[in-house]
Amino acid sequence: MSSGGLYWPAQALQQELAAHLPGITVEVLDTVDSTNSELMRRARAGRREPVLLVAERQTAGRGRLGRTWHSDGPVADAARSDGVAGAASGALTFSLGLFLAPQDWSGLSLAVGLAVARSLHPALQLKWPNDIWLQGRKLAGILIETASFAERRYVIIGIGINIAPREGTGLSTAPAWLQELLPGLDAPAVLQRLAPALVQAVLLFEARGFAPFHAPFQQRDALAGRAVVLSDGTVGSAAGVDAAGALLVHTAAGMKHITSAEVSVRPAGSLDGPATVGPRF
Repeated sequence: MSSGGLYWPAQALQQELAAHLPGITVEVLDTVDSTNSELMRRARAGRREPVLLVAERQTAGRGRLGRTWHSDGPVADAARSDGVAGAASGALTFSLGLFLAPQDWSGLSLAVGLAVARSLHPALQLKWPNDIWLQGRKLAGILIETASFAERRYVIIGIGINIAPREGTGLSTAPAWLQELLPGLDAPAVLQRLAPALVQAVLLFEARGFAPFHAPFQQRDALAGRAVVLSDGTVGSAAGVDAAGALLVHTAAGMKHITSAEVSVRPAGSLDGPATVGPRF
């Protein structure tokens, strides 16, 4: 499938994904307001089959906590203006939608982030709860949303990844891009490399929860051992995550388990602004 000058091997990828998730379709759009929003509209209209939706251009990508960023260029649902652009300017933006029924939703964003990092490069780290970092700079972001239909829960996983260099004007820290590590890799090639790993990770999470991802996450934890400042001003030292994926922070008042959607975390002394935590599913 060709779109916007890029060739997307949608049919071959669909066949590969169907081996793990029967009935899934792969669709590539030239332009959409938001891949997450589009899949949510479809789900509410009764179209709830598993789907991988790719957009070469997003006009109204949404960030965590419902914040928006409108741009002439595309922007990933997961990333807004703080580090991920869109495919036309050298990034990959897509969403995976499917029914999911894990026993416990805690840690899903961490499992997704781990699937992204492991499938792309050993140098990538995970910044709790939903960013992928390269050498302290944001390379990718994740936004997860769900909706319930007749006691079943439909989950939409939005991912945005910088592929090529992008303008860093207005950002406190310049963004990272994947071609720093893997020169010549374009968005369709990244999708083909990442999507099977993502689907398998999500299905493993459904079957076994966060447990299989706990130790591997700790190995890529970008905050581990670093001084951090919480959004309420509390200062502490990050100490990994617990069995449910909550961030552990040593503070003067003892160990805190950070799970709230209203909490922000940033490394102390970082040039980055606070990384606002998205919903924990």
